[in-house]
Amino acid sequence: MNTHIEQLYRSAKKRSRVIIGLMSGTSLDGLDVALCRIEGHGTDMQIELVEFCTVDYDDNYKQQIKSVFAQRQVDLQQVTLLNPWVGVLHGQMVNQCLAKWGVKAADIDAIASHGQTIYHCPLRQHGQNEFGNGTLQIGDADHLAVTTGILTIADFRQKHIAAGGEGAPLAVYGDYLFFTSRQENRILLNMGGIANLTYLPLTADSSAVFSSDIGPGNTIMDAYVQKHFAPLHYDKDSAIAGKGKIHQALLETLKQHEFFTLNFPKTTGPEVFNLRYLMAAQQRTNTQDLAPQDVMATLNFFSAYVIAQAINDCAANLGDFSVYASGGGIHNPLLMEHILSLCPRISTIEDTSKLGIDPDAKEAVLFAILANECLVGGQQPFGNIAQGIPDITMGKISFPD
Repeated sequence: MNTHIEQLYRSAKKRSRVIIGLMSGTSLDGLDVALCRIEGHGTDMQIELVEFCTVDYDDNYKQQIKSVFAQRQVDLQQVTLLNPWVGVLHGQMVNQCLAKWGVKAADIDAIASHGQTIYHCPLRQHGQNEFGNGTLQIGDADHLAVTTGILTIADFRQKHIAAGGEGAPLAVYGDYLFFTSRQENRILLNMGGIANLTYLPLTADSSAVFSSDIGPGNTIMDAYVQKHFAPLHYDKDSAIAGKGKIHQALLETLKQHEFFTLNFPKTTGPEVFNLRYLMAAQQRTNTQDLAPQDVMATLNFFSAYVIAQAINDCAANLGDFSVYASGGGIHNPLLMEHILSLCPRISTIEDTSKLGIDPDAKEAVLFAILANECLVGGQQPFGNIAQGIPDITMGKISFPD
């Protein structure tokens, strides 16, 4: 038997596994590295976040990815070169974290790598019926495995699409397995570049669970800041938006996209909600000369509006419910203030630290959970393809040698 197959068998039989979850989002701020100890699997799983850090990307990484990110026409040679380059770079970042934490590669059962999304393309977006849903993440797992010497599980989204999903959001699997409560209905809100939510009923009925993208979280705001307020990469503490005024005509125009009329579940990305989308709205409202602070104030409220509408729609037929948030948006105080003001049925939004997971680490932890399920869990307990949640095992395995 291949020694790596034996290693897989031993890892699957262990009472607990040490898995590193990696997440690199559309904000391109850095690689989230979560060292997790996971015992069991499925709804009986227990997880401990042992270590976590975000390794910042330098300007070169950001520019390289931006050259191929969310664009229909790109240099194919550049994509081909970036795929292994990102894998090696992510592997080097993992090695840096292990050295910092004093952890040996031999003590890690697996790395769970999300990769770097460069294009997300569901059928409803591209409209070509001869093709189905599509998504593309780069950061080759073989290069990551060889660089670290650690078995790597990656490319999770393709199986989701193969089984009838749209490839996103995948958070629902880990959310259901780890965050379901018998005491309360929960809405887990993640505000990265694109915002998404997962609904978890207190009944724990997997057929009632659903997850959906909402629309823009930080993606347009971050892009606008990087263009007009460089070298800033985001609006820290809402300092820019807080100085502006919301422009109602621009706001109403930003709301007019067919995506917002679609039922849950649905997916989208920066391919749709980007600076081109903003510029088109400004042209229609003759607001090209609007003060940048006012544009930021409007974008901030726009993101809050679409997030609040999704929460309100999700909870329309619920009694009591609680909202727990994660992602970069939780650090934007004006965004959080607006969301609360637009959700009259809730008085507070907690972050996921209240449930035992650092909100900045949550996405990386969720991919560690998916890798654990790939190793020992088998199919997920959903069977609800109507809600875009196929019951599947996700992830491709790359051996380190």
